[in-house]
Amino acid sequence: MSARGKSYRYVGPVELKATVRPDGGGCRIGSAADFDGWIVERSAAELTEPFTFVVGTDGVLRLAPRRSEHVACAGGDVVLSAGEISFMREAERWTVGEVSNQSTGYCPDVTSWSAVAHALDDVGLGRPSGFTHEVVFRRCPDCQEHNIVREDDFVCVFCGSDLPETWNADPAV
Repeated sequence: MSARGKSYRYVGPVELKATVRPDGGGCRIGSAADFDGWIVERSAAELTEPFTFVVGTDGVLRLAPRRSEHVACAGGDVVLSAGEISFMREAERWTVGEVSNQSTGYCPDVTSWSAVAHALDDVGLGRPSGFTHEVVFRRCPDCQEHNIVREDDFVCVFCGSDLPETWNADPAV
C-alpha cells in the first residue's frame, strides 16, 4: 500500500511483460506543462480515441497510445491504477472526457479511482467524479482465470464457479 492507495502488480500474460524495455514506458505527466507539451504533439486522429494510462506508485500519470499495453506504459512496474482515458477541450482548457479502469493486465479495482483523481488534480486537468466506465475484475478461485463481472453476475464465464464479492485479481495478495 502506497501513500496514495493500493498498488497492483501486473497479472497478465508473462510473454507481454517480457517484451517491456527498461527504457520504455509511457510519457510521464507530472505537471500542467508536461501535459501541454504532450497533448500538442497528438494528431487529430489520436485525439478521437482514448489513450492508455497508468498511475505509477509515485502518483504520477503516464500516457501512451491506445493500443499500447499497460505493462509497457508502466515500464513493467507496479501501479496504483491503469485503464483508458480520453481528453477534450472545454472552455479553453483540457478536461478528461472519459476514463475507465479497463486494464486486463493489471485488473485494478474500481477503488483505484482515488489515485487517478489525485494524479489528474496534480496536473490541473478537469475530471469527472469517478470512472465514467467501471470494470469489475475477479479471479476465479477454482480455475484461476480472470473475469470481468457484468451486471453484478459474480459467476466465472470459464467454469461457472461463483466469484468472490471482493477484489482478488492478484493471486499473491
